[in-house]
Amino acid sequence: MSTDNLLAPILSFLHCETPDAWIEKARQPEQLDLLLTDHMICELKAAQTAMWLIRKYAVDKASGDELLNWLAPYEKFIYRKEGNLETLSAKLKLSKAIVPKPGTGIGSELVDKMVLLIKEELHHFYQVLEIMNRRGIEYHNITAGRYAKGLIRHVKTHEPETLIDKLICGAYIEARSCERFAKLAPYLDDELNKFYVSLLRSEARHYQDYLKLAEQVAGADISERVKFFGKVEAELINSPDDEFRFHSGVPIS
Repeated sequence: MSTDNLLAPILSFLHCETPDAWIEKARQPEQLDLLLTDHMICELKAAQTAMWLIRKYAVDKASGDELLNWLAPYEKFIYRKEGNLETLSAKLKLSKAIVPKPGTGIGSELVDKMVLLIKEELHHFYQVLEIMNRRGIEYHNITAGRYAKGLIRHVKTHEPETLIDKLICGAYIEARSCERFAKLAPYLDDELNKFYVSLLRSEARHYQDYLKLAEQVAGADISERVKFFGKVEAELINSPDDEFRFHSGVPIS
């Protein structure tokens, strides 16, 4: 599938494209350290979101604990600066199978899709760290941007709407990531260009997986809720933002 064919449903799903002002800022060489750092953190956050969904809705405590152990080395690296490429390379695979709880409806499909997502996000985390190490970019923790919080604050507080909304938010985050990788790639050096293009297929599938799960949980038309979050997401992307991050809005000069 060509890049254009891959991006067509993404661009149709999103309510706006990334503003040129964000691209202009992101392509500046002096922003590269921050961009790669935030990208790496975003990969962990994506894995954490998928883990939270599995643990809350689909597996027993033993499997949930296994997921926590799987992510722990990456979290220690980000939050405590503990570990390195060598210690993380041994943690890319789950040591045990994750078993869905019986009678959870979509438990099996949720587990299958989210475990695959976690594996891919952690692999991408590792790849970004490899690139940073090769370029002599030291990791420093940074504050979170407003984007994800701006979406999650609109999630309903009763089930199954909470799960449906969180899955829709996940779809938008993955779709926006895919769109930005594609938009930014042509302005980057060969290594980063190829890397960002290589991420497009998995990010596009992640958005589709989240959306399909939301539809399955709802068992009814969710187009109005999807449209609502599309408008929220576009507002976050198009409005001025005083912090530059991978998912930030229009940079304030």
